[in-house]
Amino acid sequence: MAIITCPTCNARNRVTPIAQGVPRCPRCKSNLPWVVDADTGTFTAETTASVPVVVDFWAAWCGPCRMISPVLEDLAKRHVGHLKVVKVDVDANPGLATRFGARSIPLLVVIRDGQEVERVVGALPRAALEQRLRSVLAA
Repeated sequence: MAIITCPTCNARNRVTPIAQGVPRCPRCKSNLPWVVDADTGTFTAETTASVPVVVDFWAAWCGPCRMISPVLEDLAKRHVGHLKVVKVDVDANPGLATRFGARSIPLLVVIRDGQEVERVVGALPRAALEQRLRSVLAA
């Protein structure tokens, strides 16, 4: 379960993984920017969604990972209701890192309908990242 602050009314909302729909603030009814953490136990539930899921494989010691994190959070806010960002710490979840071949981080894996549709290795500038994800966000 994640706690997501509503950007409209600042209410703190508990959000559990949901396969259909997107999280909404019960107070003001606004869609919430969907950014959550996942581990081995919650990964499947968190990546099952009716919107594209960008999985961010990162580590606390990684400078480029820290640079791309606010960009992903901003993307989630600007594409609220159309995108979910799932963050996976590779140091805490080496099995997931191995499963997805995360040899270089940051690694972004885009999952749609349970299938990988895009992979971005490295910290791209904001404009380049948006260009790479444009087709996924438009679908």
